[in-house]
Amino acid sequence: MSRFIVGLTGGIGSGKSTVADLFVELGAALVDTDAIAHELTAAGGAAMPALSAEFGNQILGKDGAMDRSAVRQRVFADPSARVRLEGILHPLIRQISAERCAAAATPYVILAVPLLVESGTYRERCDRIVVVDCPESLQIERVVARNGLSVDAVKAIMAAQATREQRLSVANDVVVNDGARTKIYDQVKALHLEYLALAGKLLKASC
Repeated sequence: MSRFIVGLTGGIGSGKSTVADLFVELGAALVDTDAIAHELTAAGGAAMPALSAEFGNQILGKDGAMDRSAVRQRVFADPSARVRLEGILHPLIRQISAERCAAAATPYVILAVPLLVESGTYRERCDRIVVVDCPESLQIERVVARNGLSVDAVKAIMAAQATREQRLSVANDVVVNDGARTKIYDQVKALHLEYLALAGKLLKASC
């Protein structure tokens, strides 16, 4: 059966998780590629043997999981390290996310991909793309408060991602997350009803 897939993306600190949670509350299934990455790099995760072999045990935290802070510093300092890291993780994430989308029992699936714009393969799998958007100054403020990173560190992360304009240019729908949660909920509720209708049409066409 064809599954209606909604790609969800946004820059760091835009509020993707909040929006994804609201879709789930309304009845959508969520497949989160960032959560899958955490599973793969947890202690005993499926990617850990390959990561340890490639980068050495210095990437391991005390609990045996990948030390994300250490790896983040390394890939920012060495672009080739980023390529090697992504070469291990991305194929596994794509495979698992595809399997989970196909197994979902809901009318449509929210496929949350932080780097959806940067990765054409994910865009091709989505029937719609919804971007969570807010001013860049608000992104920085949120991440500094949430993660304790410096402003410069947050700006470096943002510089490695697609720009706000690039994300908006591929969006079918936009959730503006610059205010109260109730404002976000109203936007998500409207999109939820639209996606249910579109998913129903896809289901009828595939029968």
